[in-house]
Amino acid sequence: MDKVIEFFTNPIFIKVIIIIACVLVLLVLIWFISKVVAGYFIYHLTLKRRSKDSWSRDLPSSLDKASIDMYNIGEVWHKEHIQYKKDVHVKRDELNLYGEYYDLGKDTCAVILSGRTESLRYGYYFANSYSKRCNILVLDPRAHGWSDGIYNTVGFEESKDIVEWIKYMNKEYNVNSFVFHGICIGSAGGLLALVNEDCPKLVKGFVAEGMFPNFGESVKNHIIERKRSPFLTYYFVNRWMIHHTGHSMDIGPINFIDKLEIPLLMLHSKEDLYSTPEYAQKLFDLAGSKNKKLIWFEHGKHSFLRYTDTNKYNESINDFLNNIL
Repeated sequence: MDKVIEFFTNPIFIKVIIIIACVLVLLVLIWFISKVVAGYFIYHLTLKRRSKDSWSRDLPSSLDKASIDMYNIGEVWHKEHIQYKKDVHVKRDELNLYGEYYDLGKDTCAVILSGRTESLRYGYYFANSYSKRCNILVLDPRAHGWSDGIYNTVGFEESKDIVEWIKYMNKEYNVNSFVFHGICIGSAGGLLALVNEDCPKLVKGFVAEGMFPNFGESVKNHIIERKRSPFLTYYFVNRWMIHHTGHSMDIGPINFIDKLEIPLLMLHSKEDLYSTPEYAQKLFDLAGSKNKKLIWFEHGKHSFLRYTDTNKYNESINDFLNNIL
């Protein structure tokens, strides 16, 4: 026993233990700091506009073939309808926000709500599905295109901007009937606008493609796709979001969709890696709309459903318009 006590009280042994403990503490500290730093960079690279040249109306140089095709098809639509275009502008939250209104002489206006990093030019591609039946309003969301702003708030502040646009179009152009078409974050913004008590009761229907339950789930899925663990990293991504915008990624459409009252059409891919199919089904089941429909696409990346199956996409929207207008 004396030898055991002597061993554990030996100064050399104690120094070794202290060194090992210090190394372990240092490793844990480095790991912790790496999570803080990773969260910082993920948030700022994903949701902060670094300059007016980023998220602009110019086509990004890094686009894949499918995205380039979508933009080119949209540009054809834009050129064919440019004589009907009116540049429009509202101001909210001290930000100048810009859009284009295509007055095609219809009774209803389809509002195209683009996703993250996409300006109103992205909306031309989806306007193609509505312009035989509706006038078109395409928008530069805050921090995109010509609009002011630094942060994308994943639908929270964008929803209030959308409400301002509806009021503006009603007052300035006497538009009394709208349909929302949202893609990804555009869907979240559209939904939050529709459950906002300040939103005029002029929206007849809501089409949501790739709607997520909350943006946090999408961030986690992006991290997992890159073969990383979202553990703790996501926590700090969200903390940076709260710090800069006052909004949490843990809150989203799944917390509000039960309050939706107008007709709903959800378009979703069974291959969507970011807004996963099981959550799409949960959103649909929770939706308060009495008139609602969920259409599944067997194939198609997130936000690429129309490109993958244009006929089914257009037919689904046309049937929805027939049902609500």
